[in-house]
Amino acid sequence: MSMQESDQSVTDDFELAGVPDSFQRLWTPYRMAYIKGGQDQVKDEASCPFCAGPDRTDEEALIVHRGETCYVILNLFPYNPGHLLVCPYRHVPNYTDITVQETAEMAALTQQAMRVLRKVSNPSGFNLGMNQGEAGGAGIAAHLHQHIVPRWNGDGNFFPIIAKTKAIPQTLSEVRQAIAEAWDSENPS
Repeated sequence: MSMQESDQSVTDDFELAGVPDSFQRLWTPYRMAYIKGGQDQVKDEASCPFCAGPDRTDEEALIVHRGETCYVILNLFPYNPGHLLVCPYRHVPNYTDITVQETAEMAALTQQAMRVLRKVSNPSGFNLGMNQGEAGGAGIAAHLHQHIVPRWNGDGNFFPIIAKTKAIPQTLSEVRQAIAEAWDSENPS
């Protein structure tokens, strides 16, 4: 059997998967749980990962800092290494639902996260943002969270653009530990 005949046995009508091309495949099956869950994965506070996180250890939940009204957590499905989220402890969906105190702490924690990420990984810039509601692109629309995504010149290489894949060079626990240690050294108790 020739290589072309062998390829046809694993290729569908759209010429996917088995079609030889210049790309190798980097599979990221861990993302499927998040993708399949969609908005239905969070029905209430009991099923909300942002409500459950603070009840776990920092290491288990990937929390890098706990404030009075908000906390900072590493994104489980990062766009870039060091992608952080600032979340209020309260289960609220919209920026307009948080108090003045929560708003102030969310802003202060965002600034501190940027300082810490500069120290730990020297990014060239940042993307900051809140996706409000499912139509606004929020992965978990039921619980407000702000993204802090460190960016480097050239981080928009072909992987994320063509292959919809990011290469993350460290484990999440290694990234969490480095950020948490740097955070603590910036804010000695």
